[in-house]
Amino acid sequence: MVRWLESAGGAGGGDSESGLVPAADPGRVHTEGRVVRAVVEDARDSLAALFGVRPRQVVFTSGGTEAVNAATWGATRASPGQPVLLAGVEHSCVRDASDRLAPLVRLGVDRAGRIDPAAVEDAIRRSSASGTPPALVHCQAANHEVGTLQPVADVVEACHRHGVVVHVDACALAGQLPLDVDELGADLLSVSAHKLGGPPGIGALIVRRGLRLDPLLVGGEQERGRRAGLENVPGMIGFGAAAGALAQPGVLESEATAARRRTGHLLEAAVAVAGVRAVGDPEGRVPHIVCVTIDGVEAEPVLLGLDQAGIAAHSGSSCSSESLAPSPVLEAMGVDAERSLRLSVGWSTTDDDVDAFTGVFSGVVTRLRALRA
Repeated sequence: MVRWLESAGGAGGGDSESGLVPAADPGRVHTEGRVVRAVVEDARDSLAALFGVRPRQVVFTSGGTEAVNAATWGATRASPGQPVLLAGVEHSCVRDASDRLAPLVRLGVDRAGRIDPAAVEDAIRRSSASGTPPALVHCQAANHEVGTLQPVADVVEACHRHGVVVHVDACALAGQLPLDVDELGADLLSVSAHKLGGPPGIGALIVRRGLRLDPLLVGGEQERGRRAGLENVPGMIGFGAAAGALAQPGVLESEATAARRRTGHLLEAAVAVAGVRAVGDPEGRVPHIVCVTIDGVEAEPVLLGLDQAGIAAHSGSSCSSESLAPSPVLEAMGVDAERSLRLSVGWSTTDDDVDAFTGVFSGVVTRLRALRA
């Protein structure tokens, strides 16, 4: 008996009238398996088109975290014992995956959270001169807490001048601004579906043509031997559908314009309150994220006050929401790491949501400061 699942349009030879495809193993040669294989490859094609690569370069993963871990594992396995270079503003999964696999060389950032490509190249030279050239350099495309855009192209160019592999964590940028991976020249690049309107639990590692690395997950020949395990077909369908929608003419630009307008209003309302300051680069940032620090009150009560008003916000990274430790990103930037508020918008955010924040934020902060006093 064959089970069926929803598809975004019945691609790949399924029931085109109902938009259903069989929930079969895409690695099998029977009809149901071949139908599902076609749907998986359609999704891969959609990602490749959005990110300017060939479909064979796209390796599906369980999310951005696995993609980062796979990139770090493969690069360090290829050059065992050699250091990994990264800045303190990188995502926790980048820092933690690297720390357990290789010696780390920390790169500094400025007050906006931006690295200096010349400093990256100097660090590569120093490491190579000591007899241990880097196995890998990490450079995020945009910061996940403050939104600052990094000079990724310059960092990639500096790494390649010295024959060093570079991984770009693009989870905070993919689907928000145009991203042509082949033009960028990154060796490895991580993306996550839920960051761009797709389903949770699915992501991808994009691998430069010709680069061969040991897989993180072994035990099967899925993803051309680059990632073992039965494929998450519903997740792939959703990821492909989101990527296909964003690749339509004018969609990415339109969404970016709307997101920048909304976060601009959020930032304007926030910094109008005394003692609230913007963090990061207010101009050179992804359109959907802004961050502020708030004098006189810690982040958690502000978040609770906003939540009582029906507004969901973050303090720091979404992956650190269960931790009360100060933000490593803000610490690396040299700013107050305990009183930050990250405000982000998505495809479902409306102007009414922004108005709700602007209507209550000042009152929440004022009441909390009064209680503290």
